[in-house]
Amino acid sequence: MPLHISRTRRAVAASAGLATAAALAFLPGTASAASADGGPLSTKAAQPTGPELSYIVNVRPGHGNSARVQRAVAQAGGSVLQAYDQIGVLVVHSANADFAKTIRKVRGVDSAGATRTAPLPAQSTTDVGTPKRLTAEDLKAAAAKAAPGEDPLEPLQWDLKAIKADQAHQKTLGSPKVTVGVIDTGVDDTHPDIAPNFDRAKSVSCITGKPDTADGAWRPFTTGGSPHGTHVAGEIAGAKNGVGITGVAPGVKVAAIKVSTQGGSFFYTESVVCGFVWAAEHHIDVTNNSYYTDPWYFNCKNDPDQKALVEAITRASKYAESKGTVNVAAAGNENYDFAADSITDPASPNDSTPGSRVVNPRECLDIPTQLPGVVTVAATGAKGIKSSFSNYGLGVIDIAAPGGDSTAYQPPQAPATSGLILGPVPGGTWAYMAGTSMATPHVVGVAALLKSRHPHASAFEIKALLALQADKTPCTTPYDINGDGKVDAVCQGGTFYNGFYGAGITNALNAVK
Repeated sequence: MPLHISRTRRAVAASAGLATAAALAFLPGTASAASADGGPLSTKAAQPTGPELSYIVNVRPGHGNSARVQRAVAQAGGSVLQAYDQIGVLVVHSANADFAKTIRKVRGVDSAGATRTAPLPAQSTTDVGTPKRLTAEDLKAAAAKAAPGEDPLEPLQWDLKAIKADQAHQKTLGSPKVTVGVIDTGVDDTHPDIAPNFDRAKSVSCITGKPDTADGAWRPFTTGGSPHGTHVAGEIAGAKNGVGITGVAPGVKVAAIKVSTQGGSFFYTESVVCGFVWAAEHHIDVTNNSYYTDPWYFNCKNDPDQKALVEAITRASKYAESKGTVNVAAAGNENYDFAADSITDPASPNDSTPGSRVVNPRECLDIPTQLPGVVTVAATGAKGIKSSFSNYGLGVIDIAAPGGDSTAYQPPQAPATSGLILGPVPGGTWAYMAGTSMATPHVVGVAALLKSRHPHASAFEIKALLALQADKTPCTTPYDINGDGKVDAVCQGGTFYNGFYGAGITNALNAVK
């Protein structure tokens, strides 16, 4: 079965398959802003000189810095959409082409940069790929093979058996006191596999960079909406209710934190920052991050704009972890070796005019995947080896889990017929998708089971337990996934930790013992 890599992390679909501080408005000329050397800036606001863009301004910790910088923002031709004073990050809109350059000179500013290269709003109706939906005949055939106690589609979920989740469910389904936040394209909370476990009070839309708690704002867009977040949510917490599929942790709660633009095409920094801060302030136990932050696949710290984006999301993810949240992210689907000296980034920035560039993955980071403290997940297929598309790299990959692969490479055992991952999609149906996007919710589900068993454990302790419970998996050597006699990827490391599988393949049964 051919695979199509979609724009979201994103998934491979079968092609035949905070409480936040209020934003303060300062009128131009109401105060003098201090420049980098402490002198006053002009009290006259800068005039628009280009298209309106969104910016991140990272404020240096210190008493009075936020107010000072916000006054300077107004005088530089910007308006503060949201002030995250908990982490010293401002979300700003400005049509001043020199805004970032100007604001970086202000005393109290650590870094600042544009979050995009396309004007606001940057909406797209391009979807993430058409997943292979189950037909009525598929549903009937699967249900006929379900054993007592299994949900009707569970026989098709080879991935649950691969991590012994089916055995773990005999001991526990997880605690409803644990909530997982799906930072993604939105979740269809009306789906019968998701509705029983959905947490409306902790769900939100963050697409502008400012929390929107209007009822249903967390759902996928009606036009150009993506199935990605719904699929992920179901893999984590699909209810064991006699309908459809079963999630890895079917007894825990799941919340939607929507951060992508229409069509699931762009995950901008301001949205991701909002998502992490929301998770921190609303007692989210684990976040699922199956995306990279647009428009740069890799954010190079020697570029002032990209440096600011790395800093902002680092602050936000660390803040969430400090509040007890375990952040888990997908490694990506390009078969990149993050331990290599260089990688070709073929399409950045992806929201305007993409270009090819060679980057050092230790200096130019895929965020949030490569951020400190984030658990990075690689994908495996039905044969238990690295998926053909999964990124890898010693020192970056923390753990691995089933994310699916082409049936031609890694066919599952009967009664499963597809090597991809089955999950719910908007509209009350189910579909196959694959990618490190699908691997990540397996690890998130296991983390939720661990948190259920150890409710007072810190984020650091849950991460340690994640590594301990994994099945140690040695390198696959040689790795010739398509059998053409050529090595497709080189794994470094030993049995207990390596670049393909990190600490090993996650094991739900070990987590609940």
